[in-house]
Amino acid sequence: MSGAETIIQVLADEGVDTVFGYSGGAILPTYDAIFRYNAEHRVEQTGTDPLHLVVPANEQGAGFMAAGYARASGKVGVFLVTSGPGATNTVTPIRDAMADSTPIVGITGQVPTGAMGTDAFQEAPIVNIMGSCAKHVFLVTRPDMLEATIRTAFEVARSGRPGPVVVDVPKDMQNWVGEFQGEGLLPVRGYRQRMDSLRSAKLSERKSRQFFDMLGQSSRPLLYAGGGIINGNAAAELTEFAEAFNIPVVTTLMGLGAIDTKAELSMHMLGMHGMAYANYAVEDCDFLIAVGARFDDRVAGKVEEFAPLAQHVAHIDIDAAEIGKVRLVDWAHVGEAGRSLSQLTRYGHKSGFDKDFTAWVKHCQQLKRNHPMSYDRESPLIQPHFVVEELNKLTEGRAVIATGVGQHQMWAAQYCDFRGPRQWLTSGSMGTMGFGLPAAIGAQFACPEKMIIDIDGDGSIRMNLGEMETVTNYNLPVKILLLNNMGDGMVRQWQRLYFNENFSGSDKALHRKDFVKAAESDGFPFVRRVTEKAELKEALKEFVEFRGPAFLEVLIDNDASVYPMVGPGMSYQQMVTGEWIPAREIKSARERLDPLHTPDLF
Repeated sequence: MSGAETIIQVLADEGVDTVFGYSGGAILPTYDAIFRYNAEHRVEQTGTDPLHLVVPANEQGAGFMAAGYARASGKVGVFLVTSGPGATNTVTPIRDAMADSTPIVGITGQVPTGAMGTDAFQEAPIVNIMGSCAKHVFLVTRPDMLEATIRTAFEVARSGRPGPVVVDVPKDMQNWVGEFQGEGLLPVRGYRQRMDSLRSAKLSERKSRQFFDMLGQSSRPLLYAGGGIINGNAAAELTEFAEAFNIPVVTTLMGLGAIDTKAELSMHMLGMHGMAYANYAVEDCDFLIAVGARFDDRVAGKVEEFAPLAQHVAHIDIDAAEIGKVRLVDWAHVGEAGRSLSQLTRYGHKSGFDKDFTAWVKHCQQLKRNHPMSYDRESPLIQPHFVVEELNKLTEGRAVIATGVGQHQMWAAQYCDFRGPRQWLTSGSMGTMGFGLPAAIGAQFACPEKMIIDIDGDGSIRMNLGEMETVTNYNLPVKILLLNNMGDGMVRQWQRLYFNENFSGSDKALHRKDFVKAAESDGFPFVRRVTEKAELKEALKEFVEFRGPAFLEVLIDNDASVYPMVGPGMSYQQMVTGEWIPAREIKSARERLDPLHTPDLF
């Protein structure tokens, strides 16, 4: 086989069914190999290609499509782009995937090895550029190692803490012809030893006993679940553990869906824009159990005042570097989230642990009733919260929701239900505008049977607006709900709060796009704009029920804000709930928690 054919065969062997990418000179041999592979293996009865090649409008779109595919399916997403600008256009998706632990393999073309370092046409030093962004970068300079390198890239991307791996393949490596081995990996012995130890990591009797000793001393334990639960496919184990010992659960933005948000023990999302009642639960807990979470600044805020009454903090994570990185803990275990939680559940049952946390659970339920999410329901203007709330009623929390970044992202997180994992696709750590639409496209290829909705903002969707054509090119039933507030709403909210209403660069007069005409020009069969509140419910119903690409723009209140909000560097005690969410009266911990009868804590 040629090197290009080798690449494609390894992709097929790894179970890849979809590749997202844009062609160019330095990657043309591999694109030709895809064409020939599909011609040879096409299913004649249906005309289906075994390796679906999806061409975006821009290479950044290809990277985010691969991320959406990976997040929705749990499999490794793959993109294939050319050298130079083709490769550099994927830097943001690679960094985004690294920040949110998304398994991607990106294959980039490179100029021939003899031309490297000469500033050849469309040459870029991808190893140097990507080295700081990716989990690992391979540069293939020996053709006989190409096959093992591609296979190892998949191993590294999906194992341990998942992440993006880039393989830079010079053109002469693609044109080389040699024997295909059909097996073999690179000798990365140290990495495999670490992965083996992670997979076999077992909680000792002593450590399990220590954990349950702390749980036994607790009256108000709280599980704090992060994106590691989703990435580690540990949602079932988390729910089992929470239900076994009757412990409420808060989740991070990336952890949404780790537990059914409609479950009694779910306290939904904590953090800067988390539910008021979730943050109050963190304020009140006396034992915080972090699983697959990293005490991110948007969650922990003022770290020294995060969970201020917690006498003990426990931390389970697959990445040893996260333990103690932000918050010192009393008990920690490095291992897979699901396996670790299962071991603790079994130990708890075996040891007869039966502490009753009913009073604490009732307290958390009362927090939900006393401090519900709300907004100006009487306003004649369309409130974005209302739009998402009504959409959620129609989908019953079963749709896969992708978003861009900004206010619409937070409203979607707050007002959507997520009945299970991998229903929430958003850019968390990097906060990358333009993520939503291409991620939704990738998710639709990964899960063709599911309803995929991109809830987007007018600022975010502009970033990758060209991908609207990709939706119609492939006749994907992706639904785009555009919440248009004529500007960068989150920036304006911060400018209102912290910059004396100096709307620098976020002035709505800068935006002239007619998104309805854009959707029509791209061939969307369902296109509608809603400007009146009375039209909304009926328009949303049509939108959800339409079979095929659908675009719905809703002109929302330009001044609608996201609340609650914990300001940067502030503690949960300084949380602002806004005009419509009831804040609790500031009381001492003793006054707040006296009904729980925990005098030993004060």
